[in-house]
Amino acid sequence: MARPTTLLRDDAALRVSDAGDGLAVVFQHGLGGSEAQAAQAFPTDAGIRRLTLECRGHGASGLGGRRPFSLSMFADDVLAAADQAGLDRFIASGISMGAAIALRLACRHPDRVAGLLLVRPAWIFDSAPVNLRPIAEVAGLILDPGPDEARTIFVQSETAARLQREAPDNLASLFGYFDRPDAAPFAQVLADIAADGPGVSASDAAALGIATLIIGNAMDAVHPLSAAHTLAATIPGATFAEIHPKALDSARHFAELQAEITAFLHAHANFRSLIPS
Repeated sequence: MARPTTLLRDDAALRVSDAGDGLAVVFQHGLGGSEAQAAQAFPTDAGIRRLTLECRGHGASGLGGRRPFSLSMFADDVLAAADQAGLDRFIASGISMGAAIALRLACRHPDRVAGLLLVRPAWIFDSAPVNLRPIAEVAGLILDPGPDEARTIFVQSETAARLQREAPDNLASLFGYFDRPDAAPFAQVLADIAADGPGVSASDAAALGIATLIIGNAMDAVHPLSAAHTLAATIPGATFAEIHPKALDSARHFAELQAEITAFLHAHANFRSLIPS
């Protein structure tokens, strides 16, 4: 059972979920996701404590007044959540946007991060990667001409047709952005984050000296398998795992994802220092 708390950052009230006891893992959702996405992806294990911050504008967290939204802002919020929870060191992890946040935390705060777990990374090192253009396109349509017309225009677009053929799960996620009750204000989050980057370089990643697992899958245009391969080749000693595409079989995808996460968390003896005595 997740223990919800509130973190106050600037003028934003952010929801934090703290579930389980044992090995400390910060596990972040993707862009447009929430605690529910993290809970669906992460294994239930009696020996693991999972902390998830719902980033600004996500889930039950407020947008706040600071602009623009950025991965560095979200990463700072996550670190503050870890501070509030009393986590001196933890395994940084996450899905998509959450993976970018985790990578930034590992590179910028090596004294705090004992391990790294990146699931379906969408960013490597550059800002505004080409694979995020569909998100930027959706954000632009919601902002102008507005939510009412945006979906109709997008359905008829080349992007929608391509994703229907190549990555139907991505297309379903994009349609979800139109259906949000807060579609108009949240579109600014989409636009800002799709244009941003993790703010770390290949040399930063190559300097990491921690246990790392990177998980990817095919049939995913927003989270290309090539991004996962590149990160795995850059981070010394990183392990790469390919799991079943979510677009083909969601149940199998999540079963394999949870199995990979569980094996990784239990495979490294040095992680035991993160378990309270």
